[in-house]
Amino acid sequence: MRRSDRARDRDFSLKLIDRCTHGVMALSTGEPTPYCLPLSFVRVEDDLYFHCARQGRKIDLLRRFPQVCVTFVGEDRPAFEPPDEYTTWFQSVIVTGTAVEVTDPAEKTEALRALCRKVAPDNMDGFDAAMARSLAVTGVWKVHMEDISGKAKLQK
Repeated sequence: MRRSDRARDRDFSLKLIDRCTHGVMALSTGEPTPYCLPLSFVRVEDDLYFHCARQGRKIDLLRRFPQVCVTFVGEDRPAFEPPDEYTTWFQSVIVTGTAVEVTDPAEKTEALRALCRKVAPDNMDGFDAAMARSLAVTGVWKVHMEDISGKAKLQK
């Protein structure tokens, strides 16, 4: 990190990940152009979980190139500081890791439960019925967080 004065510790980074409703995951295509897409993530200890279809371009790429990078942005606010400074107040975290498909039904269910608690905590009454209907056709992947780098420029 070029600006070490903006580096943040692991605790800051984990809290920011937990606050964000989504992150942007970058995958290799094996070609010069990467593939990036926004996903809803939930953190459980040192793993990030996301749900998806069980087939498609993302799945094909993850199976071929499981190393990924996920970026979370907690704040991004342009600002003017008189008399002549234009800046941005920001908070971000970059995670690198390896993605693996979750196939164990119990782990899939708990990952989806954690994700639903994060993004829809007031709507958990229908969770068990939704799992009974859709668990078999829902893909769940986890990214073990191998490196976490938090950065921020906070308003003075």
